[in-house]
Amino acid sequence: MTLAFVFPGQGAQTIGMGKALADAYPAAKAVFDEVDEALGESLSSLIWDGDIETLTLTQNAQPALMATSMAAMRALEADGVDVTRAAFVAGHSLGEYSALAAAGALSVADTARLLRTRGQAMQSAVPVGEGAMAAILGLDLDAVRAVAEEAAQGEVCQAANDNDPTQVVVSGAKAAVERAAEIAKEKGAKRAVMLPVSAPFHCALMQPAADVMAEALAGVEIKAPAVPLVANVRAEAVTDPDLIRQLLVEQVTGSVRWRESVQYMVAQGVTEAWEIGAGKALSGMIRKIDRSVACSAVGTPEDVKKALQAGD
Repeated sequence: MTLAFVFPGQGAQTIGMGKALADAYPAAKAVFDEVDEALGESLSSLIWDGDIETLTLTQNAQPALMATSMAAMRALEADGVDVTRAAFVAGHSLGEYSALAAAGALSVADTARLLRTRGQAMQSAVPVGEGAMAAILGLDLDAVRAVAEEAAQGEVCQAANDNDPTQVVVSGAKAAVERAAEIAKEKGAKRAVMLPVSAPFHCALMQPAADVMAEALAGVEIKAPAVPLVANVRAEAVTDPDLIRQLLVEQVTGSVRWRESVQYMVAQGVTEAWEIGAGKALSGMIRKIDRSVACSAVGTPEDVKKALQAGD
């Protein structure tokens, strides 16, 4: 068994996530305390007792999902499984920050502050209502790239997330993304679904946010991760801290190459993936990419025990 730890991105958030871990493991509770202190507010209260609309705001969802992933990681560590059990770490978009925190490249406090900054910068880069994203189902990456190019008509429209062989997300100016959704259906897509997001992530319109993150990341220590990171924009393993810093900036405007990242890990011998944190979205994508990979979601104390038994 060669194992990868993967970390979810935005959309996985739910009210109450991580609470059972915090109740069962002091080390998991300490993660939420550390994030609250780093942000100067009780994000944990919002996560556990707040409303989903406020939690879903990008500036809240990003550090909240990281905190939940790190709580699950600390629970695993408390039961004797540390990050070096994995051959690789990888994360979907903001999950890349969780992966780096899990691998010891970033401190939890710095990661929380970076993700708060990232969320605010991504939200403010494009006025609400001017950008959009749509999931194109049933066309491959090349076909969706052609659709995006045809739909652009002088506006930004790009393939943003190559999630799995059946789903590619486009991002850009609202009118262009709406055109892409219609063109995709004409070209044989099974469905084209406008996504309930507040900004057009992972496209050129995010350049102002990339500039903010370049400055924010310049002031933070990044260490070599304990295990290699499979980076979103490269779909290959990286360990050099300066390169990681550069790729985190590129990631804001660049495509999330998740399908290729999973294929890369499989080619390196990965046969099992543990999804660390909230939800099971990545497990579903991985199964569509390569059914030979055994997937486990690790987001509750019960999940931790199951994963440990499976890994024995």
